[in-house]
Amino acid sequence: MSAQKSYLERSKLHSNPTAKAFLELMERKKSNLSVAADLTTKAGLIELADKVGPYICLLKTHIDVVEDFDQDLVDQLTALAKKHDFMIFEDRKFADIGNTVKLQYSSGVYKIASWSHITNAHMVPGEGIIQGLREVGLPLNRCMLLLAEMSSAGTLAKGDYTETTVQMARKYKDFVVGFIAMKRYADQEGDDFIYMTPGVGLDQTSDGLGQQWKQPREVVYDQGCDVIIVGRGIYGKGRDPAFEAKRYQEAGWNAYLERIAK
Repeated sequence: MSAQKSYLERSKLHSNPTAKAFLELMERKKSNLSVAADLTTKAGLIELADKVGPYICLLKTHIDVVEDFDQDLVDQLTALAKKHDFMIFEDRKFADIGNTVKLQYSSGVYKIASWSHITNAHMVPGEGIIQGLREVGLPLNRCMLLLAEMSSAGTLAKGDYTETTVQMARKYKDFVVGFIAMKRYADQEGDDFIYMTPGVGLDQTSDGLGQQWKQPREVVYDQGCDVIIVGRGIYGKGRDPAFEAKRYQEAGWNAYLERIAK
């Protein structure tokens, strides 16, 4: 079962070069923390990335909420990723037909494929969405996650939808390297997907708007997931992002060490 193996052991089994490099990075940096950087200004996003950079393996962006986006933002984020040794995940949640997502991924204002190591998609349109993104991303050594589950109350991404998503991931595992999910479930012989889990918090369980938070240990140790995604718990009002990032890094990493020692 891959959950019992170290990230470094698992890196040797991945055919996708970005997934392999990502697992190696996690082990090297002793971090399974991703910060969800949902900030609306270029300056704010760069400042946060620089503060949390030493403690994270992955910076998760929503680039389309940045009001003053320009190419310099991409250049600075790319430089910070090299400086602090993390990857960038544009949480685009593509959800259209194959030809449309090809253009959304490669072109337009954001040119996501040119700078984002990892992206993601809903499976609602069918497997054409994977084919379209794969056509753009695979030659650039990119990879993608599928949204198998979400952390919001009342989500429809569950049950048969989740099972179909897993089947599609198995079919295209040279490009689909994992899931956004609340627990590990695809563990057949030959499966080794990376599981990233949003809705992680150390200090509260709900925000009153449908978001539900789980503790890092519950996500990593109990549910077998690999990466904890934290947003407001790190940079919310009155918080010191560097201090909080270190706190979450330690909590996530300790849960991982406990898991592989089982």
